[in-house]
Amino acid sequence: MARLVFVTVPAGKRDAVLDVLDDEGISYTLTDETSNREYTCAVHFPLPTNAVEPILDRLRETGINDDAITVTVETQTVVSRNYDQIKDRFTEDEDSPEQIAREELQSAADDLVPASLPIYAAMTIVSAIIATAGLLLDSAAVVVGSMVIAPLIGPAMATSVGTVFRDRDLFRDGVKLQIIGATLTIVSAALFAILIRTGNLVPPGLDILSISQIRERFRPDVLSLVVALGSGAAGVISLASGVSSALVGVMIAVALVPPAATVGIAIAWGNTALAVGSGVLLLVNLLSINLAALLVLWYMGYRPEKWFRIEQTRKTFVKRVGVLLISILILSAFLGTVTFSSYQTATSEQSIQNDIRSILDEPVYSEFVLLEVQFEYSENLLAQRPSKVTILIGAPRGEIPPELGDRLNTRIDEIAGRNVAVQVRYLTVQEPG
Repeated sequence: MARLVFVTVPAGKRDAVLDVLDDEGISYTLTDETSNREYTCAVHFPLPTNAVEPILDRLRETGINDDAITVTVETQTVVSRNYDQIKDRFTEDEDSPEQIAREELQSAADDLVPASLPIYAAMTIVSAIIATAGLLLDSAAVVVGSMVIAPLIGPAMATSVGTVFRDRDLFRDGVKLQIIGATLTIVSAALFAILIRTGNLVPPGLDILSISQIRERFRPDVLSLVVALGSGAAGVISLASGVSSALVGVMIAVALVPPAATVGIAIAWGNTALAVGSGVLLLVNLLSINLAALLVLWYMGYRPEKWFRIEQTRKTFVKRVGVLLISILILSAFLGTVTFSSYQTATSEQSIQNDIRSILDEPVYSEFVLLEVQFEYSENLLAQRPSKVTILIGAPRGEIPPELGDRLNTRIDEIAGRNVAVQVRYLTVQEPG
C-alpha cells in the first residue's frame, strides 16, 4: 500500500528539502504557497508505506518541524518508474520493515479511541447484553456476535501507543476507557442476568455451571494466556502495518467480553467461585493484551520523535512492563494451579478406569464388560475432586457377585485419596441365539 505525503516547506528550507527528495530519487510536485504565511511552497510525493518514516526523518533534519504541516494519505495506485525503484529499494532493505510511520500510527491509534463516550458506553452495554444471552443460551454463535460489536480494540491499542510515544493524554484515555468498558460489561451483564432470573425466563433452579459456555470460564488454565497475548500482538501488528484491525478487534473482544459477562452472571446467581474464576480470567486477559501490545510496539522500533525523550520513554516502558508482568505472574499462579489440578483430574480418571478394567479382566469376572464410567465433581474453584463415580457394567443373567462393588469402591477410594460415592449399575447382556 502506498502513501501520498504532503509537506509545507518553511521559508529558507526549500532547497534543502528538494535536495533530500532528489537525493532519494523521489518524484514530487511543487506548489507555491500564496497564503502569505511562513511557508514558501508545498511539496507532494508518493512513497511506499515503509519509506515514509525514514524520508520524513531526513526532511526533519533539514529544519522541517512540528510547525510545518505534514499530511500522509493512503493511496491505492501509483504509476511512476521512480516510485517502483524506491519501492524495490526499501523492500530489499531489512532495516525498513513493512510498517507505517510513527505519526500515522499515533493518528491511527487516536482514531480508534471512541470520540463519543455515550456511544462507546452504548455499544459496550449492547455487546454485554448479547454476550450474556449467548452464554445463558449456550450459543457460541451469539457470543461471537457480541464480540463483533464490542468497541474494545481502540482503548487497548491507545494505551500501548501512548506509552511508546510518551503521549500521556492517549495513554490516560486508553486506560480510562478500558476500565469503563470492563466495568460497564460486568454491570450490564449482572443487571440483565438478574432480570432474566427474576423474570423466570430461564428454568427455575438452573445450574449455570451446567452450561458449557459458562463452565469453561469457571476454571481457566494457562492456555488462556495464549489467546490474550496473541490478541494484543495481532492488534498492534495490524495497526502498525496499516491493515484493517476489525477482525483483530473481535479477537481482543473474545478475551474480554465473555469473561466479563460471566462475572455478571455469577453475581446475578450469587456464585462467588464463578465470579472469582472468571474475574481472574478477565484481569489476566486485560493485562496480557496490554503487555503484548506494548512489547511488540517496542520491538518494532517505535520511539518518540525527539531523541531527548527516548530515555524518559524507555524508563516509563520498563516500569509499565514490570507492573504488567508482575501482575500477570501473580494472577497466573491461579491459572497454574487450575492447570495442574486439571492434569491431576485427567490422570485420576484414567487410573480409575484402568483399575476397573484390570479388576474385570480377572477370570472370575470374565463375563462382565465395562460399558461406561461417569464422574461427578464438587464445585471447587482450585482443586477439582470427584464426588461421585458411576460405573455401568454389562453382566450376564444370574446372580451378581456382591464383592465386586465393594472391591471397586475400595480401589476408587485409594486412588482418589478420599471417600468417594461409588454407584455400580449392572445392565443385563443377553447373547444372541
